[in-house]
Amino acid sequence: MADGIGIVVAGASGRMGQMLIETIMASDAAHLVGVLERPGHDWIGRDLGEVMCGQASGVMVYDDALEPMARAQAVIDFTAPEATIALSHVAAQARAVHVIGTTGMTDTQIAALEPASRHCAIVRAGNMSLGVNLLVQLTRRVAAALDADFDIEVIEAHHHHKVDAPSGTALMLGEAAAEGRGVALADVRDSGRDGITGARTRGDIGFTAIRGGDIVGEHDVLFAAPGERITLRHVASDRAIFARGALKAALWAQDKAPGEYDMVDVLGLRD
Repeated sequence: MADGIGIVVAGASGRMGQMLIETIMASDAAHLVGVLERPGHDWIGRDLGEVMCGQASGVMVYDDALEPMARAQAVIDFTAPEATIALSHVAAQARAVHVIGTTGMTDTQIAALEPASRHCAIVRAGNMSLGVNLLVQLTRRVAAALDADFDIEVIEAHHHHKVDAPSGTALMLGEAAAEGRGVALADVRDSGRDGITGARTRGDIGFTAIRGGDIVGEHDVLFAAPGERITLRHVASDRAIFARGALKAALWAQDKAPGEYDMVDVLGLRD
């Protein structure tokens, strides 16, 4: 008999998918029920262990979530927005926890998760690490303490494969800074500087995105005023921190009522 809760991992062949698989297989609190890949992928219908390391594991790769989700208590999903929305409906049917680390979702796509959250617990976060979520809380508090004489810039760096910018974490930090100042991020966001842009608008929250090499994730929140600067920083050197955070979220949410949660809830950091 497998130990712990049954989990399905979506996007099994990706960097985060493989890290999640390794983390779950090493855990005493959870086990893999199955993994998902997009239709047409070479892994579909094959044993996960055979395709990853040449040794059968008894865990199959599916392109249809219904069968493995019927046997699972949670699904962990670091895929793409449309795939995440579709998977939320299956998680709702199965009454399984849906842990979402997918980034690049629009407000409309996030709102599309709400119907599923009436039937299952959804834990969604732009970043699953403890350190980043502490940084979010600090950013909110520092922004609340400083007036608009301090310009705020969120600077993020990731590997050259990342397809969205600013990162989900950068947007979390920008939202926290805006909340601290009592404004809506949409009203003060500046992330399109190119050419002759004119002087910076007082009170704007700027974003700078760097892409290169194999950078796992670096985030700085810069508060800059005449004569002084404050920088809050988090550096991720190992993608495993996100996988461990996602597994922690899946375990935490097992006894939670249907609804939408985030890592602040999981980590008990809610003010």
